[in-house]
Amino acid sequence: MTTTAVRDDRDETLRLLTNTVREFARGELVGAEKEVEKTGEIPERIVAQMKELGLFGMTVPEEYGGLGLSIFEEVSVVFEIAYASPVFRSYFGTTNGVGTLGLINFGSPQQKAKYLARIASGECMASFSLTEPDAGSDAASLATRAVRDGDSFVINGTKRFTTNAIHAGLFTIFARTGTKEDRASGISAFLVERGTPGLSVTEPYDKMGFRGSHESDVILEDCRVPASAMLGLEGQGFINAMTSLDHARLHMGAVAVGLCERLIDEGIRYAVERKQFGKPIAQFQLIQAMLADSQAEAFAARAMVEKAARQRDEGRGSSRDSAACKYFATEAAGRIADQMLQIHGGNGYIKEYPVERLYRDARLLRIYEGSSQIMQLVIAREMIRGN
Repeated sequence: MTTTAVRDDRDETLRLLTNTVREFARGELVGAEKEVEKTGEIPERIVAQMKELGLFGMTVPEEYGGLGLSIFEEVSVVFEIAYASPVFRSYFGTTNGVGTLGLINFGSPQQKAKYLARIASGECMASFSLTEPDAGSDAASLATRAVRDGDSFVINGTKRFTTNAIHAGLFTIFARTGTKEDRASGISAFLVERGTPGLSVTEPYDKMGFRGSHESDVILEDCRVPASAMLGLEGQGFINAMTSLDHARLHMGAVAVGLCERLIDEGIRYAVERKQFGKPIAQFQLIQAMLADSQAEAFAARAMVEKAARQRDEGRGSSRDSAACKYFATEAAGRIADQMLQIHGGNGYIKEYPVERLYRDARLLRIYEGSSQIMQLVIAREMIRGN
């Protein structure tokens, strides 16, 4: 088969996949949003459909049962799934993102064979434990320790903000194997299975938004793992984490784009239906200005993410561009959420309307996978380094 034929086949497969996901998101997921907000749980019927669509294995190579999507293909699917409440994407997000990328990029053949097929099927969810109570943006200062003891490592420490920890069957734990003075070069990564003695998970936090997405602390108390649980080389953990986050930030840019498009649709729908002074408020120029500004920002964010994804697939990606996408798209989502709530007026502040919930959900995106301020530092650092 020629290269062109292969590309055409993949394009058609992507078109079919995105169409299916679009219908799923705008039908089943949007329809379940109120239920998830009320119960704080994603229904099992929804989880089963996610598994059937292959959403837990989007980034897992085909040889392990995943979809093996390119980064452009991945963000194209995320645009569609994130039209619904972002909590749905969050449920399988770590399994496609930071929870699995380190295993794909740095794992041994034995580790990949042991875990990836189970991850792709949704049987084993994966989580990523880097942040600590005193090490957030400054991840290189983490205090969790892994001490060598014969053919094992004994890990002690506390991890914070671990998404899907209560569901995860596999945790990527980052711990210091070197000295504190080694900073980033003294950090290693370990694959730790649920049920390992010494590993425990706290109850999920009661959050401002993102109900249905569960984040918890992960506690490690004399947690003993075999030396074979080390992911990559000793001292390679920080590189592992940053490589995974680089990819995840592009993914989060796509999440923000999907949310922007949903918010705009909610704003348009309300502006057309709501009447004041004898006509729909959509006919008022200041309302139109808010809609137009929001549409321009959403279009720009989508274009940025698509371009950066294509460049990364071609081997021309950069941390600067991933950070720029994450920064611009999530900040845009915040501005658009504010504008669309404003269009709703007082109704936007009550729970009857989806924009109230989406407004709260949008706020987290500017913190997730690195805050906007950290993205600014990454962008500027890479700009300066290139001169």
